Amino acid sequence: MKAVQISRFGGPEVLKLVELPTPVPGTGQLLVRIRASGINLADALTRQDRYAVTPPLPAILGAEAAGVVEAIGGNVHGFAIGQRVAVPLFAANSLGAYAEYVAIDAALAVPLPDVISFEQAAALQIQGLTALYLTRQASPKGKIVLINAAAGGVGSILVQLARRAGARKVIAGASSSDKLDFARSLGADAGVNYTRPDWTEELRRVTDGNGPDIIYESVGGDVTGASLTALAPLGQIVIYGALNIQSFQLGVGELLGLIFKNQSLTGFAFQPLLTPESLRSGLAELFDLVLRGELVATVDGKYPLAEASKAHTALEGRGTRGKLILTP
Repeated sequence: MKAVQISRFGGPEVLKLVELPTPVPGTGQLLVRIRASGINLADALTRQDRYAVTPPLPAILGAEAAGVVEAIGGNVHGFAIGQRVAVPLFAANSLGAYAEYVAIDAALAVPLPDVISFEQAAALQIQGLTALYLTRQASPKGKIVLINAAAGGVGSILVQLARRAGARKVIAGASSSDKLDFARSLGADAGVNYTRPDWTEELRRVTDGNGPDIIYESVGGDVTGASLTALAPLGQIVIYGALNIQSFQLGVGELLGLIFKNQSLTGFAFQPLLTPESLRSGLAELFDLVLRGELVATVDGKYPLAEASKAHTALEGRGTRGKLILTP
């Protein structure tokens, strides 16, 4: 089979198309022919050895995919050859989705409705579940919320889910007017460009001087610090995404602000919240919303395996909207 592999850490150029043996499904496993694989910022960080876990090399990246069951291992029930499935490798802390085939524990594979495309299924896994669980951990109901990186994979879904969950006002934060227009098309009421020096003043203006009640923050660095200062009294800032831990420092001034304004700073990672049951129910909910036309999973670009390095370059250039997909 063809797969994209790294044998050293570095830039997008370390992603190489190679020929490898096709996996054989073991007991309790399915062999899936991949039709679409999701690309995530975590993949780029792993490629650079900047992620929380360093994989042994050589490694095939990618933690989410969708495809068709090609073979079934022993002691597997409830699946058939040719069945369409979502392949959430991340649920087992596994990689290997940048390939034509992958083996996965049958207990983690999720049946895929015929009307959900493979590309949509890939887009709704890591980023869709992250957005869904964020709205559960910090409910936007009746609140003014700011969603930074609102045009990205998580942000574009979070804008829609926050609106659906009853947010009083949804404000998009992004780095360009085009991205803000995209977020508005998904349901954002207003937008602020956090690359501008006066962006927090604009944020106060669109929140009638109070600031947001909840800020979903994944940009890091100065944006995190400025978001914290713009937060409303009694407000909550929820930080998710690996980049934040590398570029944001919390000092005495910020702590005093939290104390005297009765604010809270919350960390979020969806991986520890996953169980086989919550994985299946969460994806089923997201698939159902797409089926009913209440959620759009935007795919901004599709790349063949041979152009994985080009896809990573586009992702890191931060000019994309929604999800990037690899198609074997």
